[in-house]
Amino acid sequence: MRIKTLALTALLPLLSFFSIAQSITNEDIWQNGRYRSDYVYGLRSMNDGEHYTTMNRVKGGVAIYKSAYATGEVVADIFNSTDAQPTFHISDYAFNSDETQLMLMSDLESIYRYSTREIVHIYSLEDKKLTEVAGGDKIMYPTFSPNGKYLAYVKDNNLYYSNLATGEEFQITVDGQKNVIINGATDWVYEEEFALVQGFEWSPNSNHIAYLKFQESEVKEFSFPFYQEQLYPETYKYKYPKAGEANSIVTLNVFSLESNDDKTIAEVNDSEDTFEYIPRFKWVDSEQILFQELNRHQSHLKMTLSNVLSDETKTVYEEKSETYIEVVDGWEQLGNKLYITSEKSGFNHIYAIDIQKGTSQQITKGNWDVTSFYGTDGKSYAYFQSAEESPMKRSIYRIKLNGGGKQKLTNNDGWNDAEFSTGMKYFINNFSSANDPGNITLMDAKGKVIRELKNNEQLKATLSDLKSKSTKEFFSIPLDGYDLNAWMMKPANFDATKKYPVLVAIYGGPGSQQVVDRWGGSNYMWHQLLTEQGYIVVSVDNRGTGARGVDFKKMTYQNLGNLELEDYKKTSAYLKEQTYVDANRIGIWGWSYGGYMSSLAITKGNEFFNAAIAVAPVTTWRFYDNIYTERYMRTPQENASGYDDNSPLNFADELEGNYLLIHGNADDNVHFQNSAEMVNALIKANKDFDFFMYPDRNHGIYGGNTRLHIYSKMTNWLLENL
Repeated sequence: MRIKTLALTALLPLLSFFSIAQSITNEDIWQNGRYRSDYVYGLRSMNDGEHYTTMNRVKGGVAIYKSAYATGEVVADIFNSTDAQPTFHISDYAFNSDETQLMLMSDLESIYRYSTREIVHIYSLEDKKLTEVAGGDKIMYPTFSPNGKYLAYVKDNNLYYSNLATGEEFQITVDGQKNVIINGATDWVYEEEFALVQGFEWSPNSNHIAYLKFQESEVKEFSFPFYQEQLYPETYKYKYPKAGEANSIVTLNVFSLESNDDKTIAEVNDSEDTFEYIPRFKWVDSEQILFQELNRHQSHLKMTLSNVLSDETKTVYEEKSETYIEVVDGWEQLGNKLYITSEKSGFNHIYAIDIQKGTSQQITKGNWDVTSFYGTDGKSYAYFQSAEESPMKRSIYRIKLNGGGKQKLTNNDGWNDAEFSTGMKYFINNFSSANDPGNITLMDAKGKVIRELKNNEQLKATLSDLKSKSTKEFFSIPLDGYDLNAWMMKPANFDATKKYPVLVAIYGGPGSQQVVDRWGGSNYMWHQLLTEQGYIVVSVDNRGTGARGVDFKKMTYQNLGNLELEDYKKTSAYLKEQTYVDANRIGIWGWSYGGYMSSLAITKGNEFFNAAIAVAPVTTWRFYDNIYTERYMRTPQENASGYDDNSPLNFADELEGNYLLIHGNADDNVHFQNSAEMVNALIKANKDFDFFMYPDRNHGIYGGNTRLHIYSKMTNWLLENL
């Protein structure tokens, strides 16, 4: 050992004359930010459509700058947190409607996936006065009224508003109570599965607030311990409706600021003759509100227009499916037309709904999916992102509101994502591809590149210095009637005459995608690290995944896990046919739904895989929430075999090979219960396996050194077990 050390020491002066190639380390990926991409933080388009604001780090704090779209020139320093007394760190911000006041959020506290509470200040751009809201209490979803006079928010499960001129606070609801009633916010399952967190909206004239009320009394509680270095751990309890169990009873209410009247506009519950969910609502004008309703199976969508003054209601749109319907997102009103997206043609497309007549017109057409609807310019064009060229790629388009004149706005080959200015005159395009972190450019509405905002120059230089770098290669795996999209990363010094172990990286949930021509960030770099260690890494999008139309996506309906496993087995069989693959060293790994599938692969599909890592896996859909699970499976009472035929718990005795199970005990999403019961099933079957629990960590398993720890653990485990 001493001789080797002396020899290396003698070589150091010689090596200093050359650029030393770098190896990838987990520390550089997960701790040091060495491979972090450029990003534009806190981007907001201003009313004039010619300027935007951003959040920028400055010494000791955060500054908000105003810049011109056309030139990129910073034209104003709107606010600098270091000027405040006392200083505070800005986590987010928003302008009022006429941009004379700035709302500043600080001391942000995350609750679940999207929900937060924070301390809020209002800053007047005219007199430079800074005022604290709600007496310094943390509040949720602070929102300016359109006239700029009031601020509405949620505190302690009740809805409030403050008069910004006087500072007076008014409490709208008084019955809010933890785990009983929520006003103006949503319950856990709406947040997680409908991505709806703010449960209130101002009317355009600022006279009314529409809000959701959740009656949670009949929803069963779930609990888990928080250790946090305490002598006696505290128990966290919250309402979590599992598959087949009772939901909150939800009402849509409207409160009048002038009269203090509060009335119910719509009510849903789980009786057979009513709708179950109100996943979206919006004001059409100051008297009419439009809301979506879904039945429990999520196979019947209805949009209802209600006049809050006359109480008149009418259905303006209705859609039914033999399977399920996605919640309508990105809907936009323009006069009497409502622009929405729907999959009813077999692919997701834009439609114009006449609110008065109830008729619809399809705007985009073709055997491809609109993947994001950005909105209209208010007169001529609708703007959208689509997978028209390939399910693995994204481009930005515009189309005339009559359905003609479709125009592609981006020419980069890979993945394009846009953020439009007010009025749609400009958009900021975030581009990348599988092997290129890409750049961020400013473009106009006709597709002309005006200037580059970020180019990832530092990251690209870092990547060029790597000792070895794999290239992600796309290919397809033939399947009866379908080709499965896949990618492969081989070691940089790949030799086709050698045999390599393979790790299959999967997710596989309904509508998801892993095989995309897009920069993969930290996971991409971790897979690069594995190729440095001599592994081939492969990913495949199974049947049931997205951007290939309804028929492909909904194949797995009522039988999650079945076709997905068949596709992973087909992937393994394909790999074993390759001369450069070690057929006795094929592993699989995934997180969440991917953990579910990797657990199923090493048990029910054990003859095809030699090792598996499952992070935070579902092990039976009976344990998961009802909105997600019943959308794809219906209830356990209706479809018991669908729930049980592909539950890893029921195949624990078939485990062969090496299995690493990882979970955070404070996972509010996929409960630790899933892994605890998997452990029990494996013990009962007398199967050997490896298990690791992260105390007080949620579904993302992060915080401090946690990500470094978990990926280091998985790296070392693979080196020893695959």
